[in-house]
Amino acid sequence: MRAAIYFTPPRDAPLTHLAAAWLGRDAFSDGPAPEPAPLVAEPARYGFHATMKPPFRLAEGRTLDELDEALADFCRRHRRAEIAQLELRRIGRFFALVPGAREPALHALADETVREFERFRAPLDVAELARRAPDRLTVRQRGHLDRWGYPYVFDEFRFHMTLTGPVADEDAAAVEARLQERFAPALGRPLAIDGLALFVESRPGEPFHVHALHSLSSDTATSPT
Repeated sequence: MRAAIYFTPPRDAPLTHLAAAWLGRDAFSDGPAPEPAPLVAEPARYGFHATMKPPFRLAEGRTLDELDEALADFCRRHRRAEIAQLELRRIGRFFALVPGAREPALHALADETVREFERFRAPLDVAELARRAPDRLTVRQRGHLDRWGYPYVFDEFRFHMTLTGPVADEDAAAVEARLQERFAPALGRPLAIDGLALFVESRPGEPFHVHALHSLSSDTATSPT
């Protein structure tokens, strides 16, 4: 089993419905889903989300219930953030929803999430480390991987909600047009980062699902980093 701490909008949010229709799967539902189209197979397995603390095996002696309780307490103590304007962008070879500009409060929340839940993470094993292709990382990214189990944290963090797998250059314009049309109701609008979800992968290769979603506070300051 692996756990992850992600941002995802609430079950009944319009953006959740848009994403579920596009991906062909709703991570809030445990029911069977049809085989996703190749374009969305990878993001569909992980569920619609933005990574805050990437997937990890639980450290020895830790339990899922304990992690869930800690996340609920963390959310009570940390203030929600907001993306002023949501945009669609191609990042490398895939498309994702991203903030239109840097959001300092969101980055501070992500940094604190990584630190706070490190005590629950089991060290990477040899296979997990190899999957991150450490020889392709920068020196800084490799340092993050060794210390935090993931290369894209802190100064390397980039909030994104993935919508596709790799898209060939010759297909990018057509895919982008489809996404612009599908997500038009959300693009150019604010997005409240008002909760954090505990996602669970019950067995290797199985879809991640939402185990619990906890609301962030609206009246206490985000802990300093």
